Amino acid sequence: MIIDYKLAYPSGTATAVLINGFHTTKGDEMAKKQVHGFLRFFSLSFIWSFFQWFYSGGEQCGFVNFPTFGLKAWKQTFYFDSSMTYVGAGMICSHLVNLSLLIGAVLSWGIMWPLISDRKGDWFPHSIKESSMKSLNGYKVFISIALILGDGLYNFLKTLIFTARSMYAAFNKKNLKTDDKNQTLDDLHRNQVFIRENIPMWLACVGYMIFSIISIIIIPIMFPQLKWYYVLVAYILAPSLSFCNAYGAGLTDMNMAYNYGKVALFILAALSGKENGVVAGLIGCGLIKSIVSISSDLMHDFKTGHLTLTSPRSMLISQGIGTLIGCIVAPLSFFLFYKAFDVGNPDGEYKAPYALIYRNMAILGVEGFSALPHHCFQLCYGFFAFAILVNFVRDILPEKFGKWVPLPMAMAVPFLVGAYFAIDMCVGSLVVYIWHKIDSRRALLMVPAVASGLICGDGLWILPSSILALAKINPPICMSFMPATLSS
Repeated sequence: MIIDYKLAYPSGTATAVLINGFHTTKGDEMAKKQVHGFLRFFSLSFIWSFFQWFYSGGEQCGFVNFPTFGLKAWKQTFYFDSSMTYVGAGMICSHLVNLSLLIGAVLSWGIMWPLISDRKGDWFPHSIKESSMKSLNGYKVFISIALILGDGLYNFLKTLIFTARSMYAAFNKKNLKTDDKNQTLDDLHRNQVFIRENIPMWLACVGYMIFSIISIIIIPIMFPQLKWYYVLVAYILAPSLSFCNAYGAGLTDMNMAYNYGKVALFILAALSGKENGVVAGLIGCGLIKSIVSISSDLMHDFKTGHLTLTSPRSMLISQGIGTLIGCIVAPLSFFLFYKAFDVGNPDGEYKAPYALIYRNMAILGVEGFSALPHHCFQLCYGFFAFAILVNFVRDILPEKFGKWVPLPMAMAVPFLVGAYFAIDMCVGSLVVYIWHKIDSRRALLMVPAVASGLICGDGLWILPSSILALAKINPPICMSFMPATLSS
């Protein structure tokens, strides 16, 4: 894929260019500026998160609930919640992604949810809480699922067709081996280093068989709802799916593992029945997604290693060590977070929206459309078609117009999370836009470092705040907002 077919793997190539750039005199100077920018904004973000904590002593308290556009807009989640993580993410994401988020927020929380709420008593009973799947929350979840599935299905089929055509053309070439005459000395040197320390095929096959057997035995013990033969089928299908995904990622930079996982989720949920279907579907989805995803991720890393003259064997050993460390650190981090905060509460700060989405996908696979509230299926059908149509329009329009067509996948996120998330991201996008207008060269250099500093500073505060929460130490002040008539 890397040497014979010269697949681009854009993310891996970009990482390699960045690493190689640091190992030049100019790169060293650039790296120092980026490190200083990172540390400065990391400190500011951490201090700001620490400062906000003092005013968050209660429900809906603190700067995270500041009614930026007024209390009426705040009730519909239209406010800036001062999250430096989302601002930093908005600086990294493209303007199109951030604008798509904002369009989705306006469409859902600005128009649809208020209109559907007015149908209470007609479309859904008064007595049911809004957080129930049979109430307003059902529309939020299933319409966002429809958008995600429509977008995913379109891109999945598009990538498969594009990959199949490219693979067919590549495999039918007479001279698959690289023509040394057309290679530069640097390319030849990279190829030699890369091939010299190749990883034996027998090692890959034996390793895959060993881990497959372990999984077939252990996973059904951990999750009895998923039968061993489903795990066996998953491991038989995974190599071919992984190859297609890795090849497609090399061409398009798109990792379609989540879409493979969704297919497995619906199939396993339907086959396992109502009693075991939800858990079986979710575990099968995670299994397929993990296997298929790591193949494209690993190929991106190999592409980076190829361009930076890194030993493939050293890189693979490092990946293995990192995975072992992750097996210990990741569960501990999760349980620290899970015990310290109200994770998964639809009305809380940490909604875990994709957990809710995937669980309801599994319910949909088991129960069919009976799980939907009134008229929800018609809305889902419309938004599913809308997602496919929008993608099709983007592909057929000239690039100068198509690049402004919103992304359905991005639009779906605020449908469930809320508009504040989109506003934070758009603030980050606005900062980048203004910075480029003032000093484009400096912006290109510093935006990734500044954004990373904002994200890491805010993220690091989670650790001490988790420890304070576990120690039952609560913020001393509750800063909340109310109408002037009530305050008097």
